[in-house]
Amino acid sequence: MAVALLFWGPDLAAQTIAAYTTSQAHSHNDYEQKRPFREAYEQQFGSIEADLFLVDDTLYAAHNSDDITKDRTFTKLYLQPILAQIEKNNGEIYAQKNLTLQLLIDLKTPAEETLAALVKVLEPYQHLLAPKGSVSIVVSGNTPSPEKFAEYPPFIFFDGRPEIIYTPQQLERIGLISQAFQKYSKWDGEGEIAEKDKKAVLKVVKQVHAQGKKIRFWATPDNINAWKKMMAFGVDFLNTDKVVQMGDYLRTAPR
Repeated sequence: MAVALLFWGPDLAAQTIAAYTTSQAHSHNDYEQKRPFREAYEQQFGSIEADLFLVDDTLYAAHNSDDITKDRTFTKLYLQPILAQIEKNNGEIYAQKNLTLQLLIDLKTPAEETLAALVKVLEPYQHLLAPKGSVSIVVSGNTPSPEKFAEYPPFIFFDGRPEIIYTPQQLERIGLISQAFQKYSKWDGEGEIAEKDKKAVLKVVKQVHAQGKKIRFWATPDNINAWKKMMAFGVDFLNTDKVVQMGDYLRTAPR
C-alpha cells in the first residue's frame, strides 16, 4: 500500500504525493562530511556526490586543488568502501535488495583524461555497476559533448541539463538531469516561494519527467521548509549538506 504525505501552503494547493525516503536523498559534496561515504551510506541515501581531480594518474576527491591530500583518493574514500559493502551484501550495495546507489562524480579536471582514468579504475568492477549492478555511475562537471557519449562504456552515464536537447540515443546515456536552483528562483528557504518561481520549477520538473529522467537541483536552500517544498514539487533527489539531519527528518516526518 502506498504511503503518502499531504502538503498545504498558500503557494501550493493541498496535494497528496508519494512519501519520500532517504533513497531520494543526495549527499552534496559528500567528501566534506566527517566520514565521507559512511555518513550517507548509513542513512541509506540513494545518491552521493564526489568531486574528482586527476593528478599524476591518481583521482582525488576534493572541492578544489588546494584541498588535495594523498590519503583522500577516490579509491580509498569511495571505491573500496563500495566494493566492501557489495561483498558483504552478496552482490548488492544495500542489504535491502530494492535499494540502489547513484554515485554522482563531478569531474574538476579536463573531461577526456579524467574520464579515461575513471573508466580504467572502474572497468574491473563493471559487472557491479548499472546497468548490470546496483551502483550507478553518473558523470557530471567537465563532461564530454553529448556526441561523444557513445564512445564510453555502458557503465558510464552522464548528468544532463534541462536546456540541452538530446537525441534518443544520447538520452539513453543520461542518468540524471541537474540544474542550479537559482536559475529558476532566488528563494532562500524561508516562508513561501513566489508563485512565478513555483511555476518555473514545476515546469522544468514536468519537462524532465516527460523525458523519463530524474531531476536534481543543486544549491537549493537546505532546511526542512525547503525539503518539504522540493518534495511537493516532485524533485527526485533532495540535495543536502546536512546528511544526518535529512536522514532523521525523512525517517520521522509525519506520514
